[in-house]
Amino acid sequence: MNRRNFLGNATLAAIAPAFAKAQSSQDAAISANTREQWLNWLEKVSEPVLSALSKRELRKTMPVEAVKGHEAERAIGTHLEALGRLMMGLAPWLELDPSSGESARETKLRERYRAMAKEAIASAVDPASPDYMRFGDSSQTVVDASFLALAMLRAPKQLIDTMSAKTKQQAIAAMIAERKVLTGLNNWVLFSAMDEALLFRLGADYDKMRVAYALNSLHSWYKGDGLYGDGPDFHADNYNSYVMQPYLLMLMQTLGDEATVWKAMRPEIEKHATRYAAIQERMIGPDGTFPVLGRSITYRAGAFQLLADVTLRGLLDEHVKPAQVRGALTAVQHRTLDAAGTFDSKGWLQIGLAGHQPSLGETYISTGSLYLCSAAWLPLGLPHTHAFWADADAAWTQKKVWAGEDMPADHAITG
Repeated sequence: MNRRNFLGNATLAAIAPAFAKAQSSQDAAISANTREQWLNWLEKVSEPVLSALSKRELRKTMPVEAVKGHEAERAIGTHLEALGRLMMGLAPWLELDPSSGESARETKLRERYRAMAKEAIASAVDPASPDYMRFGDSSQTVVDASFLALAMLRAPKQLIDTMSAKTKQQAIAAMIAERKVLTGLNNWVLFSAMDEALLFRLGADYDKMRVAYALNSLHSWYKGDGLYGDGPDFHADNYNSYVMQPYLLMLMQTLGDEATVWKAMRPEIEKHATRYAAIQERMIGPDGTFPVLGRSITYRAGAFQLLADVTLRGLLDEHVKPAQVRGALTAVQHRTLDAAGTFDSKGWLQIGLAGHQPSLGETYISTGSLYLCSAAWLPLGLPHTHAFWADADAAWTQKKVWAGEDMPADHAITG
């Protein structure tokens, strides 16, 4: 053997473990920094809502920004919107047990928010509370009672199993109160179904027909390539992600084994979710922007709830790697939460997508509505050792392609 090559190979063999260790440490540092950034966003968005609710002062302190002339009607449900929508994104992180190597800051923050979340829910369902959420008093409350139900189902150990007997009975009464709200022939059928799913998990009688109606309706509205109609017609907007597919996934998780016909739906529902999540990943531009398309665009990063949910559930398409989703969702949150005007002077979210843009809000949009942006945080329910957080940074699809990288073409699914 050539002595120079031998020495070179020996040197490489000697330094390779050290290089690998250094690279691993660098990747871990990048991951930790990204998770800390997500926690910064989580804290900035959540603190005003949870702090006020834990003191039973949300109605007293939260502003009600809405389209002029609609403030009074939105004030009925906007506080429940803030609670339900914020909590459904926080829930998997609240449910996560601390693991070795987790930052002390994260552990302390989670413990604090768990305590405040429990107080918030107890206050929300207590008719004697100044922050009682007026369940059933407007059609909007069926929407956001369901988001609160979704939150509790995403963190059952922390938000359901720790409930006092009194709070549990009040939560049951709150969900039953929503039955008087009639839903339209659209995604709203899922709101009623989610309320019933929570009643089932709380050990109360639930209306199986409301669940069956929702599941059968969505099955009949499937349009192909992972997309459902919002009712019989297709809508070019983000409601497959805001509501329809995350709700279907949770209904399967909670009630899928309660009927043979529902259990048979699960593979198809998961297949559609995997495909649409892959489409969503491809919608995120190299700079974190995405199409300003359809209703409710002021939900900001909530537009990618399904992508976040599928990531949390381990249902990503084999060609979509967790680290590229991490990069894409980080970029989206930067564009939608760091823009000037996103928050008012007291830290409350303001209507807009990239700052304060009140004309983007429909008549049903108010301050509480905006907290659906929390849906992007679902992967915080994965421990820091998971590939989503631990793997080295990776570019997402549009960032790769527009940088000139060669990639396989995309293809629709059938069925």
